[in-house]
Amino acid sequence: MSADAASLANAATRALRAYDPGHDLPALRRRFGDVLAELGSNENPLGPSPLALAAIRAALPEIFRYPDPAGGALKAALAKHLRVDAAQIALGNGSHELLMLIAQCFADASTSVVFSEFGFAVFPIATAAAGAVPIRVPALARNHATQPLGHDLEAMAAAVRTDTRIVYLANPNNPTGTWFGDEDLAAFLARIPSTTLVVVDEAYHEFVDDPALTSALRFLPEYPNLIVTRTFSKAYALAGLRVGYAVGSSEVVAMIERLRESFNVNSLALAAAGAALGDQDHVARAKAFNLAERTWLAAQLESRGLRVLPSQTNFVLVDFARDTAAIENALFERGVIVRPMGGYGLGEFLRISVGSRAENERLLEALP
Repeated sequence: MSADAASLANAATRALRAYDPGHDLPALRRRFGDVLAELGSNENPLGPSPLALAAIRAALPEIFRYPDPAGGALKAALAKHLRVDAAQIALGNGSHELLMLIAQCFADASTSVVFSEFGFAVFPIATAAAGAVPIRVPALARNHATQPLGHDLEAMAAAVRTDTRIVYLANPNNPTGTWFGDEDLAAFLARIPSTTLVVVDEAYHEFVDDPALTSALRFLPEYPNLIVTRTFSKAYALAGLRVGYAVGSSEVVAMIERLRESFNVNSLALAAAGAALGDQDHVARAKAFNLAERTWLAAQLESRGLRVLPSQTNFVLVDFARDTAAIENALFERGVIVRPMGGYGLGEFLRISVGSRAENERLLEALP
């Protein structure tokens, strides 16, 4: 085209940086084959429930038909599982889509959005896409006794302005693995005006083992300005199908539905997610495996003199106390893929997913 595409794009789009998914994994799989250790995307190495795989096979003959645009069966199953009304649930092509939709629905250039310094990367992207003013609140100090680099909820509440339309939280948080308990969230919600939406992303909820943290869902009846997002990509191991959901007041969800793309969750994803939700024993096995393997991996890394931050997720954030570019490159050349943190301003850290024992041992062998 003759015109400069950037000059044709709106101001919000021009200001965006695309979400960085990491390395070109399809190319790396061709290069390394079965020896590739993929420890950069926080996937569940146990894989999905056999019931989910069976549901996919059963749905294949109908693949020529459009999926249920409302995702009624999955919403009904989620409503029963979560003890909410189906009208309180919106489905998304992963929770990423829903986090973007929330900003598109409720924020614009006349409003601001608050998020933490080391919060999920989608939060600032969603804010920029809506053209809203970003308010990036510094995280807790790196030497904080229990939650280094975690959300500073007091500072975030203080940062909320009269024009703040959304506060994004992640609990537990990616990429730091940090979390805050129910009491801290309750105190935070009490300080936020009803005209500001509080979005709590719980992508790693199923891995939590701290009894002080249950779920933000418990506060929905009291706070109609609360939205909780979750995904089937992590503990349910359906990352390749992209299914997420948001839970909030029926009025808020109705606004999200106005902007949600038609048929945004495909028929195989709907079938697999419904079946996976019904196999909570498989989820419990994934949680137990992750806890045991995360504990083992953290101990192995710490025995090498490395600092491993506390985590309630299926990854650990490791402090190497020096720039990690050479370390990450050395691992890469040996087919071990981890996530560098330079883009977050944490160049001395690497985020490492909890893999199978074989993958974790390959990581330890490859560390320079």
